[in-house]
Amino acid sequence: MGTVFSFDLREVHDADRPRVLAALDGAVVGLHRVDELFSTYRQDSQISRLGREELTLSQCEPEVRDVLELCEEFTYRSDGWFTPHYAGGRPDPTGLVKGWAVERAARMLASAGAGSVCVNGGGDVQVHGGPWRVGIADPMRRGELLAVVEAHGELAVATSGPAERGCHILDPHTGRPPADGLASVTVVGTSLTEADAWATAACAMGAERARPWLQRQPGAEAFVVTAEGTTWQTSGFARFSAELCVS
Repeated sequence: MGTVFSFDLREVHDADRPRVLAALDGAVVGLHRVDELFSTYRQDSQISRLGREELTLSQCEPEVRDVLELCEEFTYRSDGWFTPHYAGGRPDPTGLVKGWAVERAARMLASAGAGSVCVNGGGDVQVHGGPWRVGIADPMRRGELLAVVEAHGELAVATSGPAERGCHILDPHTGRPPADGLASVTVVGTSLTEADAWATAACAMGAERARPWLQRQPGAEAFVVTAEGTTWQTSGFARFSAELCVS
């Protein structure tokens, strides 16, 4: 998926260790499989072949059908601001599939017996147990943090924006970047699949539409950095916020 994944497993009892290590191997294999199926940069991936009409959806693996069904659900729930398609209609579930893959891997490890799990896929994080502290990066200053989320239990933190990959999130209604684009949108919830999709949708909306829309989403809170470098957050974000230690 063109990024780095990391696993942090804690509170693993000796009796559970073989099962957890086997689950870790399975999670890594599963992430490679997701890349093989969904990468838009691989000509032989099923999502690329589907876009070229070399495969029908019924001929694709079940994971492809499941992810595209989720994409359609989030398209409906976001009034079309999240979209799993390139211009021209070719399928591109990039805005959701990484979060889905990380969430699936984290649940696999927690189910195997790890008491605390943190899986990080390119800055999108799913945790179980804890406590964990997840930093929200400053998109204007590499290596700096703007806020910290303190996570207990099941929690997801997803960030979208142009800082790492340039302007790659477009307004699906115009095919162009939003005129009032945001520097980054971080969404906190229980499901990284949902948080990833909502962060992408909010970036596509731009500043004016994103703020009231994010405020209305049940079970999700957001921390947003504007193009000018100012920040704002939804009304419930403070309950996840921890003190930012500055050296």
